[in-house]
Amino acid sequence: MTSFGPVGFQLVLLRRMADFQPDLADEARRRLGASLADQREANKRWQAMVRSPRARGALARYRSVLGAPESVEHRTIGDLECEALRWPLPLWPDLRFEVLAAPDGAVWNEWLVRAPGVRGPVLESADDLLPWSATVDEVARAFAPVRPMEGTAPTRWRLAFTAQGRPCVAEFTYGLLQRVAAAGPEPDLSRTSAGPQASR
Repeated sequence: MTSFGPVGFQLVLLRRMADFQPDLADEARRRLGASLADQREANKRWQAMVRSPRARGALARYRSVLGAPESVEHRTIGDLECEALRWPLPLWPDLRFEVLAAPDGAVWNEWLVRAPGVRGPVLESADDLLPWSATVDEVARAFAPVRPMEGTAPTRWRLAFTAQGRPCVAEFTYGLLQRVAAAGPEPDLSRTSAGPQASR
């Protein structure tokens, strides 16, 4: 891999998703025409960019790797002002990679969301929650109220909710659904926020 661009970035996302869905991630990697060695190299280069003492800010890094965003939208979340920048990724044509950035360029959130004007999946039961089928926002809306839970890594989210009387936990990587598992005790759903975009 001679340059790090959108293909390399998608390989980085797939490497994280492979922890949950190795078969789907492997198939997607092959669609990109990349080998496992290419993926390892892409991840190595991404980590080097993130950790370099001379690294630019996170927002500048995304611009350098993904190019100019497809759209930039001013957004107010509570009392906070930010910009939502979105980029298309070939692997997920119905989604966009969205970065929420503060006025000073600090990145608050980065994940996959449904592309504007694209209808999302019909989510009526836990059986509809197939891997890679839905985003955090879509699951939060379909099964409200939900309770956000701490993820097991910075790129992961979890939501606790009840579907057909059964407590469940949905797990996401970069905002894309990876799996749903039965939960233990009934979750406390008194808090209904699903993150910075839940009210969008």
